[in-house]
Amino acid sequence: MAAAEATLRLSEYRPSRWNRFWSVLGRQRNVMVGGSLFLLVVLVALLAPVLMTHNPTFQEPSERLIAPSAEYFFGTDGSGRDVYSRVVKGAQLSLIVGVSVAIATSLAGGFIGLLTGFVPKVDAPIMRVMDGLMAFPGIILAIGIMAVRGAEVSNVILALTVVSAPRMARVVRAVVLGLSHTQFIEAAESSGASVWRIFGVHLLPNCLSPILVQASFVFAEAVLGEATLSFLGAGAPPEIPSWGGMLSESRLFLSQAPWTMIAPGAALTITVFALNLLGDGLRDMLDPRLRNR
Repeated sequence: MAAAEATLRLSEYRPSRWNRFWSVLGRQRNVMVGGSLFLLVVLVALLAPVLMTHNPTFQEPSERLIAPSAEYFFGTDGSGRDVYSRVVKGAQLSLIVGVSVAIATSLAGGFIGLLTGFVPKVDAPIMRVMDGLMAFPGIILAIGIMAVRGAEVSNVILALTVVSAPRMARVVRAVVLGLSHTQFIEAAESSGASVWRIFGVHLLPNCLSPILVQASFVFAEAVLGEATLSFLGAGAPPEIPSWGGMLSESRLFLSQAPWTMIAPGAALTITVFALNLLGDGLRDMLDPRLRNR
């Protein structure tokens, strides 16, 4: 009876899994700061129809290059369009591209990494293809894909996924190679488990943490990559507001109207900075060796 009461008292003071999660999360300042900034960007993108004060694509030549004011918070550009509304609208494109590329890269790169890390017969030929893709500078390869397929948002997502997938595959492959000769994998093989069951039950759960961390960095690279493609004129169509496209247009008025560059540049910097902070914090939080540092 006394032992049961002591066990009950210990269970009352033992923190739940949810409390332990919040305790670990509270010590990760990078996650808190990066997550807060990224949440702000997400809210701006979701509430864009409410936050915009003007039509972001409407051109009014008589209102061109107006300095920031109560009517135009970030001023107007060389075509008389409201910079503030275009920055808010551009957040939607950046998040659509970033989320799509991160998901597509995680699925494609994760599957390739699992397959090459566990099946030696396909490891060499597939990884040589991945090495070939990584040999090209990423932005050059993305521009080549866009030149072949045309200026569409879907093609931007495809191009950036092709650029990012090899690195994700290498990360997952390294994890799988480290797990392929462990006792629980050998036990699953000896019990007659199929390759797909080993993938889904034993290998994939152990790869989720590195995939999640790498996906956050892929997200940041995709946002920056989309802005770079749009800056070079090889990204989204010109009628879709893009931070990179706004930076490209502002070059002509840099000395005359610097506000046309400051607003989209600050939005792009904050978004990429937040995602990098979030990725660093997730890596520290999910890695047991770094969690208590």
